[in-house]
Formats: sequence, C-alpha cells, structure tokens
Amino acid sequence: MNNEFNLAVFFLVVAAIVICVFSLHWIYRKRINIGDFFIELGMVTICVLILYPVWNITIISFNDAQDAMMGGIYLWPRQFSLQSYRVVFMNPAIMQAFFITIMRTLIGTTTGVFFTSMVAYAFSKRYIMGNKLYLTLGTITMFFGGGLIPYFLLLRSLGLFDTFLVYIIPALFNFFFCIIFMTFFREMPASLEESAKLDGANDFYIFIRLILPLSMPVIATITLFSGVGHWNDFFAGVIFIMDPDLEPIQTFLFRVVAGADAARTVVGIPAGAMAQAVNPLSVQLATMVVTTAPIIFIYPFLQRYFIKGVMIGAIKG
Repeated sequence: MNNEFNLAVFFLVVAAIVICVFSLHWIYRKRINIGDFFIELGMVTICVLILYPVWNITIISFNDAQDAMMGGIYLWPRQFSLQSYRVVFMNPAIMQAFFITIMRTLIGTTTGVFFTSMVAYAFSKRYIMGNKLYLTLGTITMFFGGGLIPYFLLLRSLGLFDTFLVYIIPALFNFFFCIIFMTFFREMPASLEESAKLDGANDFYIFIRLILPLSMPVIATITLFSGVGHWNDFFAGVIFIMDPDLEPIQTFLFRVVAGADAARTVVGIPAGAMAQAVNPLSVQLATMVVTTAPIIFIYPFLQRYFIKGVMIGAIKG
C-alpha cells in the first residue's frame, strides 16, 4: 500500500510540473502554441528522467538501511538515518582518496591548461616552420592510438607507473583543447603583439602578460573541461596505480560499487550494532553521493562557460 502511495505522489508531482509549464506558457505568451508546449513538455520529461535517479539514490542513502531493503522509497526518506555516511567517513581511506583527487585536479588542471595554451599559442602562428605538419600529426592522434598495452608499457618505461605523476604528466597536453585555444588566439588582433614587440617584449612575455589576461573566457572553459575530467577519471587509478594511498576517489568508488563484498571490504563495515544499521547497498549509495556531490554543487556555477566554449570560433569578425 505504501509503495502505491509513493508512486501516486510521484506522478502527481510530475503532473504538477507539467501544469506549471502550461500555466507559465499561457501567462507569458497569452496564447498556446501546441508545438512549443510539446517541446517544453518533452524537456521537462527529460529533466525528470535524468534528475530523478540521482534524487532517488540520494534519499535512499539517507534512509535507514534495513528499512530501505523493503523498497517503496520514491520521493523522500521514510526513516531518516546517517549511519551509512558515518560508516563511510569512519574509514580514513576515503579521506586519503579525496585528498589525492583534489591535488590531482588542482595540479593537473593548472599545469595542463598552461602547457596546452603555450603550445596552442605557437600553433596559432602560421608562419612557424612545420606548422601544418604538426597540426596534421596532432589531428591523427585524435582518431588513432597505439592501444592500452603500448600506452601502459610507455608509462612504465618512463617511471610513471604507480606514482602520482601518472595523473599529471600524460594530461599536460590535450590536442582537442589545443584546437580551441588556437582558434581563440587566431582571432586576436595581430597589432597587439606587434606593438608589444616594438616596446621590446619577447614572445614569452607577450604570452604571459598580454595573451593570457585577454584569454580568460577560453581559459575558464578549458579549466572546467579539464577539471571535470580529472575529478571523474577512475581508469588511470585502476590501470596504473597499485598503491591504495594513491587511488583517487573515483577509483575508490569503482571498487566500492563493484559488488557487495567489495563494499564491505573496502569501506570496512564494522561489527556490532552499526553493522545491523547498514548494509553493503546503503554503503555503496552513500559513497556514490559523497564522491559526486562536490562536482554537482560546483557545476551550476560554472556551466555557463560551456556555452562560451561552444561559441568560441563560431563568429568571425
């Protein structure tokens, strides 16, 4: 009976959202356009389908674990409990994983954006010898690669295997980001650099003091792309890291959600009364919420840069 009630409430909420969209459409347009209405209805439906699973995982993680096993939780926790989160944060391994991820994101994003922008600045100069050849070789790497095993052997021969630098050095240059930077740099007036060179400035000084300050929109865009990529990457930790102290949070999450036994082993569900208040599934869900919450909270404040990134190079003067 409780399941049917929650399901009914869920559909009522969806219906209320649809009615709100319809009403707003009527108020602001003063008339109803059937095509626009169905487009808005479709967008609302897509948003609900995307956001509801995230919401459902979150509320179940805040519910009592034993009660959650009964099912029927759709919109809010039936028996609020923080025991699963206590279990997650009791393990210092997750704090170490968070530290590794934060350091990787900060260092990797900063160095990667700076190095890629320097290379892109050079590529933006068509008069440089071999410019077209370098761009062709870079473009080929976007579509073809040597495969995982040669890449693994390369990193091991360079001494990067099972080190923190395996997160940083391979990510120093991204050719796709380089193209975006290069397109932006080529739209800058050549007179800016010419006047700086007349004052005695060299190329590196011009790049640091003139080009970068004028490139904040593209820098913000690439920083967002790169930062999200570093934060969400789990593959490098799975393949190239053996030391548990060097695992990022996403690799830790991967091991937690790999199975019930993994969740119990990795997070370390204790014995006694707390073990009865949680189960591997509740620990998995709580870990997923903890690892994804930071990027979810930050993203809305930065998402506008995605629009700028799409528009870079789209308008020619």
